[in-house]
Amino acid sequence: MSLCVLSVAYPFARVTADPIGGAEQVLSALDRALVAAGARSVVLACDGSAPAGELQAIAAPPAEVDDAARARAQAAVRDRLADLVERLRPDVVHLHGIDFWSYLPPPGVPVAVTLHLPLAWYPPAELAPRRPDTWLVPVSADQARRAPPGARLQQPIENGVDVEAFRPARKRGFALSLGRICPEKGFHLALDAARAADAPLLLAGAVFPYPEHRRYFDEEIRPRLDRRRRWIGPVTGAAKRRLLAAARCLVAPSLAPETSSLVAREALAAGTPVVALRRGVLADVVDDGRTGVLVDAPEALPGALRDAAAMRTEDCRRAAEARFSLRAMTEGYLRLYWRLAALGGERQEGRAA
Repeated sequence: MSLCVLSVAYPFARVTADPIGGAEQVLSALDRALVAAGARSVVLACDGSAPAGELQAIAAPPAEVDDAARARAQAAVRDRLADLVERLRPDVVHLHGIDFWSYLPPPGVPVAVTLHLPLAWYPPAELAPRRPDTWLVPVSADQARRAPPGARLQQPIENGVDVEAFRPARKRGFALSLGRICPEKGFHLALDAARAADAPLLLAGAVFPYPEHRRYFDEEIRPRLDRRRRWIGPVTGAAKRRLLAAARCLVAPSLAPETSSLVAREALAAGTPVVALRRGVLADVVDDGRTGVLVDAPEALPGALRDAAAMRTEDCRRAAEARFSLRAMTEGYLRLYWRLAALGGERQEGRAA
């Protein structure tokens, strides 16, 4: 039996070999793994995407994403997905969007949904889907532990990173923050901590076309920038890997309960300790006092920046090698795909009989 998986990205995020967003990073890794395994990988994503498999494109993101733009994009995905399911007959549909319930396909094909956000951010009813053969997958044990009553979740499949793509390097004097520039990431706290610790800091990341993200950048980030605390825009690929390897530490002051923190895992793979607020999965990712420093309040971040100098590169790297395997993640999903495909086949045979 061959395997065909139709993956659906968030409508406003491009899927490339090295995407900016965490959900797209996971989708891209699974797309490559499917192609490498000889399966058929079809990716429904916005124009400008470049997956390893087959691209089915919808319109590129608009200049500004408001409620009307979201509704139009969700309708476009819903219509296109229903058409693709009818024409391609995939074995599994895999949804990665943070608004997945807005475009679930009609009953029939098994659907896997990876829950990339904190579970409290989803409408509670969507965590117990009424659509049959809909399987919700958390990305970490910590995220799964926070499920509300009544949620119907599968066993977590931990997010992994390509540890071998990262290599430790000689440390330079700057601290680094990296990610989407938005309020919940708390990067204004990283800038404040760096100033208080008299430390240079580079902030790397994209400002996406959401009004609240642009407002946060203009009101909370831009006024805090100076010659020693700089925003350098989005970075990907080799540039991102070099920055992570050269930084004295990664500062991850997220105000949200992080579900997997891919960037913290990548930093450790690069031999770089992580300074973070004790939020969500970060308490599991970072071995406090060995591979980074966790604090409970923003006021403690400047001291944590100084304490991170005592962390050893080799300890960070070993932790990543032991715990954050990309292969473990992709193999976990491939097993899930085959299981769901078999269940779907059994149900079709039963209906035919």
